[in-house]
Amino acid sequence: MAMTVEIRNNKLCIEIDLEKPTPSSSGKTLVVASTHGNAVTDVMIEGKPVTIGLNAYIKK
Repeated sequence: MAMTVEIRNNKLCIEIDLEKPTPSSSGKTLVVASTHGNAVTDVMIEGKPVTIGLNAYIKK
């Protein structure tokens, strides 16, 4: 999973690779992009790193 994160024009911009759709743990959706838990980024706000937990999915 490749993810880039940056702040542009006071917006948090996240770019993440799409994956082949795979069933979620519940089986109700197909995951197309995920950080697979929380990911600490290099982006800093008030001197602290931003942590992102992201799941993108489609319904079956």
